[in-house]
Amino acid sequence: MDLASGVGGKINKAQVLDAVDKYEKYHVHYGGKQEDRNANYTDMVNKYYDLATSFYEFGWGESFHFAHRSVCFVLQFQIQYFAVNWVMLMFFFSFRWNGESLRESIKRHEHFLALQLGLKPGQKVLDVGCGIGGPLREIAHFSSTSVTGLNNNEYQISRGKELNRIAGVDKTCDFIKADFMKMPIPDNSFDAVYAIEATCHAPDAYGCYKEIYRVLKPGQCFAAYEWCMTDAFDPNNQEHKKIKAEVEIGDGLPDIRSTTKCLEALKQAGFEIIWEKDLAKESPVPWYQPLDKNHFSLSSFRLTAVGRFFTRNMVKALEFAGLAPKGSLRVQDFLEKAAEGLVEGGKKEIFTPMYFFLARKPLSDNN
Repeated sequence: MDLASGVGGKINKAQVLDAVDKYEKYHVHYGGKQEDRNANYTDMVNKYYDLATSFYEFGWGESFHFAHRSVCFVLQFQIQYFAVNWVMLMFFFSFRWNGESLRESIKRHEHFLALQLGLKPGQKVLDVGCGIGGPLREIAHFSSTSVTGLNNNEYQISRGKELNRIAGVDKTCDFIKADFMKMPIPDNSFDAVYAIEATCHAPDAYGCYKEIYRVLKPGQCFAAYEWCMTDAFDPNNQEHKKIKAEVEIGDGLPDIRSTTKCLEALKQAGFEIIWEKDLAKESPVPWYQPLDKNHFSLSSFRLTAVGRFFTRNMVKALEFAGLAPKGSLRVQDFLEKAAEGLVEGGKKEIFTPMYFFLARKPLSDNN
């Protein structure tokens, strides 16, 4: 019922279907153009998160991002004796898999970012594009810092404040409703800034990074996980273009930049690059595995093919009964389309959701 009541966010429930129509028309599959998505990114992204947030929280939890997942193979050595007329010694080797769950890997992904930033207790930190604040709360607990979440979606902020209160961090962590292209924040305000799969919604990477540069204190760092097309992406390949378009419509993106363009935009904004890497390349467990229909997991059952089948039919029934607004099933459809695009993009290695970089703002413009 939380899923049904949350679909549409702050949109009037009677207008959800109309919002779905308008959102879809921004995208290539429905004749939309990148120029229109860039020009109207605020409306497009807000509609997307009003429509999709409850689905995300239902299936993924409070942190809406992928993660590098570790795996450990344990070698078990056994000796067994069998007596049949003579003594025969048998050696048995077996492997046992000890791996992270999706939720565990998400937490570690957030802790890794906090450690790279070198966060210290009492510091003021900005989470750019914070969603409903899952990473914000985890990083605040992990590092004993005060984290402010910046988000332009009213529904996500109201949900985030409620979850902050439940988690007991409402006294030290808060939200600002604002566009990250023009933040209502004084210069040099924060000891650290991070973004987790969020600034991909910006119509212009340079403009977004320049604003982050402005609000960050000199000598301090900005770290991010970016959604990017890799060097393997061929803009003239029709299958590659189809996958890219599926990810864009299913995830509210004006465009998906290349890793090279992100790096160039950072340098243009004034940052010094400490290090950068596509962490997806070294993930022992493919980052897209939770969405792969060939994978089954009880711990993330709702993301499996069976779980998504049940969710789809539940949404269909709730919409038919009038408990979920009309248009809910179409939201489920474009999210399914996104999942298919993400899995194919990951398998073909043309897309990554975890291009990581750590960048520093110089102590002065001359340094």
